[in-house]
Amino acid sequence: MKTYYDINALKPYKRPVVVLGVFDGVHLAHARILRLAVKKARQIGSKCILLTFWPHPQKQESIYSLEHRLKLISGFGVDICLVVRFTPAFARMPAQVFARKFLLEKLSPAYVFIGKNFTFGRGAKGDYKMLNSLCGDYDFKLKTFDVIKIKGRAVSSTYIRSLIKKGNLNDAAELLGRPVSILGTVVKGASLARRIGFPTANINPHHEVVPPTGVYAVEVVLNGKILKGACSIGTKPTLNTHKLQHIEVHIFDFKRDIYGKVLEIRFIRKIREQKKFSSLPALSKQIKKDILFIRDFLSRH
Repeated sequence: MKTYYDINALKPYKRPVVVLGVFDGVHLAHARILRLAVKKARQIGSKCILLTFWPHPQKQESIYSLEHRLKLISGFGVDICLVVRFTPAFARMPAQVFARKFLLEKLSPAYVFIGKNFTFGRGAKGDYKMLNSLCGDYDFKLKTFDVIKIKGRAVSSTYIRSLIKKGNLNDAAELLGRPVSILGTVVKGASLARRIGFPTANINPHHEVVPPTGVYAVEVVLNGKILKGACSIGTKPTLNTHKLQHIEVHIFDFKRDIYGKVLEIRFIRKIREQKKFSSLPALSKQIKKDILFIRDFLSRH
């Protein structure tokens, strides 16, 4: 997938299929739109272009960083992603100007795919009804999508975001269509875990929504390879570092130097809450128990 950050740098494509939306979470409802848009582009012998925005237009915390979101979107076969910088000036653009001058005249789509709940333009005045009124003027077809409901609840990024924050990771995973995960860069830590026998990768997460504190069974994706491990999210209460949240992952049977590498951590199951231990030996003993439990659990997962 080619990614552009300036619409003027995008070369003209003959009558593409354009998908419009934020797509934070790339959840089941988003996946449906992306699959059908790519399928339509293949049918008409054209390209599928996703037009998305960063940062979040509603100033919401993002489920995924832009890098993480683009990785997921590319997996659906989207050909081109146009990332529009959502600046205050862009936010003031009237909906009609965005629809006509930016979307339709610049991209000349054969089809536009959009969720019915998506709005655009100053004051969120633009919606699928406005686009539908422009189909005749610009000779394109509009495909709209209703909100998907699972167990009576709408599949939405807002709801998924709240589930992750509350620690309801299984419910969030069901709506995402994949385990809750974070993308992060491995950074140097205090090396305490290494000194007590359990070397960890300290993670600087790329996005805002992180699961609650605790110990988790995880999968770690590094350079396309899936590894298994244990992840701790918390403030290291045994060391009285109560103000700083740390994300550390111990990758099983792994000894490589990966400082500066980007990892994806997939949260499979929460094992226990964070707690303060009386001493480092007591902490080490509990970590051994956690690792044995997680190894067994993941071997059966």
